[in-house]
Amino acid sequence: MRENVNKLIGKYIKMIERIANGKTNILDFGDDLIFYRGEIHMIKMIGDFPGIYISEMARKFNVTRAVVSKTIIKLEKKEIVIKEKDPLDKKKIRLSLSKKGRVAYIKHQNYHNDCDNLLFDYLNELDSKEIEIIDEFLEKANEQIERHF
Repeated sequence: MRENVNKLIGKYIKMIERIANGKTNILDFGDDLIFYRGEIHMIKMIGDFPGIYISEMARKFNVTRAVVSKTIIKLEKKEIVIKEKDPLDKKKIRLSLSKKGRVAYIKHQNYHNDCDNLLFDYLNELDSKEIEIIDEFLEKANEQIERHF
């Protein structure tokens, strides 16, 4: 995809996630892979950044380390996440996905591909000026959402 389309999609997803996270939603991918939105997005981040630290995740999600730690403990009990000591700093814990976690990560990607494909195809057909207009709209929409929180 073009770089400006990727940027636009990122803003769109940010907006949708803010709206969706306003309520509790459970995603059921079958095969005993049932997650709250917060859990699946932590799985996604670990899948995107294998070896990430809890503190990095907390910064990226703009939450406390305790919030991330609590969720990671649940995901570890479900055999989704693996904790490993950093070989260079034994005080730090690196996170990675188990085989079951990688399946959840892929199912989540497929879920978004299925749900969002029509919009992404539409955006790819737009010219630069049209993308710029939508980009400006999404920027304003996100500013509006920020004022409500």
